Amino acid sequence: MRALQYSEFGGPEVLTLGEAEEPHAGPGEVRIATGAVAVNPIDATLRSGAFAPEGRRLRAPRIPGFDAAGVVDEVGAGVQGYAVGDRVFGAGTSVTAERSTLTAFAHLPDGVTWEQGAAVVTVAETAMRILDRLDARDGQVLVVDGASGGVGTALVQLAVLRGLTVVGTASEGKHELVRRLGAQPTTYGPGLSDRVRDLVDNADVVAADLAGKGSAAELIELTGDPARVVTIADFSGDTEAVVSDGSEGRSWHVLEQVAALIAEERFEVVIDQVLPWTDAVAAHTAIESGRTTGKIVLTVG
Repeated sequence: MRALQYSEFGGPEVLTLGEAEEPHAGPGEVRIATGAVAVNPIDATLRSGAFAPEGRRLRAPRIPGFDAAGVVDEVGAGVQGYAVGDRVFGAGTSVTAERSTLTAFAHLPDGVTWEQGAAVVTVAETAMRILDRLDARDGQVLVVDGASGGVGTALVQLAVLRGLTVVGTASEGKHELVRRLGAQPTTYGPGLSDRVRDLVDNADVVAADLAGKGSAAELIELTGDPARVVTIADFSGDTEAVVSDGSEGRSWHVLEQVAALIAEERFEVVIDQVLPWTDAVAAHTAIESGRTTGKIVLTVG
C-alpha cells in the first residue's frame, strides 16, 4: 500500500509518498480504507525530531498521523457493533496511509464527510477532556485562551451546548468566527482578566489555556484557584495550572456525541484547508505557521 512517510527527522520536505506494509486490525481495533486524515501540530513536532534524543536516527520510515475517517475493511477480535463496510472515524497511529488501524472509533453518520470526521477526532476529545477536568457545568463562565484554533473551536461549542457562557480570545480578524460559534470574543495579551471582568463581572469562572503564551498565571488570578485552570499548551513546569496531556485518561466517549451533533448541524467542524495527500509538505508547513483557523485535512488516495 502507499503511505506518507519520512525516513529522517527534519522539516516538512522530508515527507514523501512510498510503499509500506499493510497493517491488520488487532484485538479491539478496526482497519479502514482511509478516506481522510487530520494534520495535527503533534504530527509536525514528531516529524521534526523535537522529542527525539539529540543525534538519534530513524531505524525505519515512520508514517505520521493519528486521526482518520474511512470504511471498515477488517474487524479485530472482540469488537462488537461494527462490520466491514461501516463508515467510521477515530484515532490510531500511522494513519496517513491507504489502510490504517483505529483503536478508538465511532460510527460516522451518512451526510458527515470524511474530512469532517477526520478533523474532529482529537479536537473533540481534547475539548471534552478539558471540560471533564474542570467539571465545567451549566451557569459557569469558561474563558478559552486560543478560541479560534482546532481545539478552541470545538471547546467553545461543546461548552455552549453544556450551558456555559464562553469568552474566547482570538486575533481581531477571527472575532466573527468566535462569535458565530457562540462565544464572546476578546483579544489576546496582557490585561485579559480585566477584559473578561468587563464582559462577565462577578461570574463563576473556569478557564482553559490552549495557547501556551504565558496566560496561565493571569487566568489563575482571574479564577482564584489553580485547579480551575487547565492548560494543554504550557509544559514548562512553571505553571500551577492543571496540565492535561491525555496521560490522565482520554474522553473518547465524546465521539458518538459529536458525530450526532454534526449530522444534526448543531456542531460546526471548522476546517482551514483540505488538501490532497500529495500536498502534505504544504499541509505541514501551514500547521507549523501557527496561523491556521481550525483544522488542516488531507484526502487519501
